[in-house]
Amino acid sequence: MGGGPTRRPVIAIAGLACETSTFSPSKTLAPAFHPKRGQDIIQKYPFLHPGTPLSSLAEWKGALIGHALPGGIVTREAFEELTGEIVSRLQETVATSAALDGLWFDIHGAMCVEGLDDVEAELLRRVREAVGKDVIVSASMDLHGNVSRELAHGCDLITCYRMAPHEDTMETKERACRNLVELLVQKERRRPIKAWIPVPILLPGEQTSTRVEPAKHIYAAVPEVETIGGVIDAAIWVGYAWADEPRNRGAVVVTGWDEKVVVESAEKLAKLFWDARKDFVFVAPHGSFKECLDAALSSKSRPYFISDSGDNPTAGGSGDMTWGLTKLLARPEFKDASGPTVIYASVPGPKAVHTAIEAGIGAIITVTAGAEVDNIHSGPLTMTGRVHSIKHGDKDALIEVVLQVGSVFAILTELRKPYHHEKDFTNLNLRPRSADIVIVKIGYLEPELYDMAKDWMLALTPGGVDQDLERLGHHRIRRPIWPFNKTFEKSPDLSARIIAMSNKPLTGPDE
Repeated sequence: MGGGPTRRPVIAIAGLACETSTFSPSKTLAPAFHPKRGQDIIQKYPFLHPGTPLSSLAEWKGALIGHALPGGIVTREAFEELTGEIVSRLQETVATSAALDGLWFDIHGAMCVEGLDDVEAELLRRVREAVGKDVIVSASMDLHGNVSRELAHGCDLITCYRMAPHEDTMETKERACRNLVELLVQKERRRPIKAWIPVPILLPGEQTSTRVEPAKHIYAAVPEVETIGGVIDAAIWVGYAWADEPRNRGAVVVTGWDEKVVVESAEKLAKLFWDARKDFVFVAPHGSFKECLDAALSSKSRPYFISDSGDNPTAGGSGDMTWGLTKLLARPEFKDASGPTVIYASVPGPKAVHTAIEAGIGAIITVTAGAEVDNIHSGPLTMTGRVHSIKHGDKDALIEVVLQVGSVFAILTELRKPYHHEKDFTNLNLRPRSADIVIVKIGYLEPELYDMAKDWMLALTPGGVDQDLERLGHHRIRRPIWPFNKTFEKSPDLSARIIAMSNKPLTGPDE
């Protein structure tokens, strides 16, 4: 990573992450972030463990990070509590260190907080007040985050995932840290040039998966740009479609040392993204929930996966809607235990779970679950079935129960949980590979589910992360924006804006 001063640079770590739907009625509280502090942060990231190159080249100081399961808006109280602790811990680090050289800003980019817009920029503003203007900040983000002009201004280095599903999460975070260290060990510490371009496109992740075109070739161009001399990093953000703030849109940022190269590279990527806007389609065959069930029943492919996408808890849905399970149990094909085997994941129901525990495995019980938070489209669901299995100790669900109702094995949880791995099912004495149909509250299938599925469809179901964006009712996003607006009076300005770090506040519109 090059030579540098004999003193190792000191780098703090801080950030909050929560993908937040403003169309979900749920609220995210401070405990949901499962905050980590100090050495626990270092342990979380293998690339910072003792003996690794990054650990030997810099001294890492964990302040506080918190990563919440996606959900509804973060309460102001939760944000102020966690941000206050981040600031105080950073102030302590500054006071007790010979110098603080850098900060890794570990965020998602789509968090919304009551009463605040562009909250990651606000968090960074407070962080900068604590650590001082000379500290170099490197941010790592989800490609479904949002990069406003203010956030780009506050960071010196910024990058995001290049894969959706996000199989490169750790690789991206390590890249953000490596870029930071490489800058700090230089004899002359210069702030790199940042070219930022907002792109007026706002699409759901299920239309922008890098598994398929056009996102596949768009994101393939990113590492190619990075190899150009004078470029440090290049990144494209799709933006987050299920929140309603002016910052919600696509963006491109290229950082480097050669202004001409950085500008040309950013404009090339922005044009590539914009020119492909009409080519984005859903990552899989899609239809109504009924159409997906009909297709699964008529198919010979087993297991057949269906995404109940509108209440996806890993995109910001509340996770406790009963709409899908209610429709499923109403189908005559599944009324009898001899019908097609269906696994449904999942619906929270704390009282139902504890009733099942008291009754025990094998017992026939009648319970009511779901819709304690989100009852906009359907209310609590009452069902009678046999307790198939019980599991304690899950980090998200806490307790899980499987209730067999006819031929449907419905997973009920104490708290909401995403189901992304085969072990999530096998630990509950379920065999997804042997099932006829597996229905999961998810958008595009995560890698293990994708590998298990012999065929699948995306169900366009209602909820806080409805894939039919236009029926959600956005009214604060910047317009015109594709696909909300199909025609533009004039072509969007895709010229690069050079965003320089300074002590002066930004002026002018964020466009």
